[in-house]
Amino acid sequence: MALVRRAAVLGKPIAHSLSPVIHNAGYAAAGLTGWSYTRIECAAAELPALVAGLGPEWAGLSVTMPGKEAALAVADAASPVAAAVGAANTLVRRPDGSWYADNTDVGGMVHVLTDAGVRAGAAMTVLGAGGTARAALAAAARLACSSVTVVARRPEAVDELRPVADALGVALSAGAWVDAPRHLTADVVVSTVPAGVADPLAETVTWSPGAVFFDAVYDRWPTPLAASALAAGLRVVSGLDLLLAQALGQFEQFTGVAAPVEAMREALRQATGRLP
Repeated sequence: MALVRRAAVLGKPIAHSLSPVIHNAGYAAAGLTGWSYTRIECAAAELPALVAGLGPEWAGLSVTMPGKEAALAVADAASPVAAAVGAANTLVRRPDGSWYADNTDVGGMVHVLTDAGVRAGAAMTVLGAGGTARAALAAAARLACSSVTVVARRPEAVDELRPVADALGVALSAGAWVDAPRHLTADVVVSTVPAGVADPLAETVTWSPGAVFFDAVYDRWPTPLAASALAAGLRVVSGLDLLLAQALGQFEQFTGVAAPVEAMREALRQATGRLP
């Protein structure tokens, strides 16, 4: 009889999440017959009680908005990167029953940006100052970017990122949203804003030749800004690429086995109609 092991993605709303598609395909391809991965609707305030009530069969949890800060707070220990960014998208059950927090968004973002051609010394612009922007700052640190400019609609949101940048050793500059077009000439542009927010920028942007554009949106693709970047010949990365990349890290931490990358990629392609 196969050992029953469980994992899930937590968030609110959560019905749209493609994480079960990716992880369950991975379990099947890896021969992990006793494993299952589901969705659980869970607000940040509900997360501590939910985690405390989980039985020993639970191997790990993926955490999406709005629970990433709560996930870090509930953990017994955390990776240096999760502690630095102040958010965790991954909770791993250790053999002693304790919970370990990590942030695989960071490693995933480094992976997809490196594959797209981002190299040390690149200048980065980040649109938005929320949780994904924190991961972008950590990615910029690992990629040894020469500068990072965060462009946000609220100046105080950038101020909230400064302690994160300091912890990561990133020199952070702020840009006003009204001036966003002139900051989009960076070597790598990372958009972390919700769908629709950056759409007007597509009418005024002037891209730098050879630049890389990453858009965290993947549901309505391409976004106007991504379409503009593609038309200009840029290398473009979507949130779907990041979704897969960060899931691979979670899969390996939950199961202890190498992720069957192509099987997980193919499952995502079948679910969305396009290849990450």
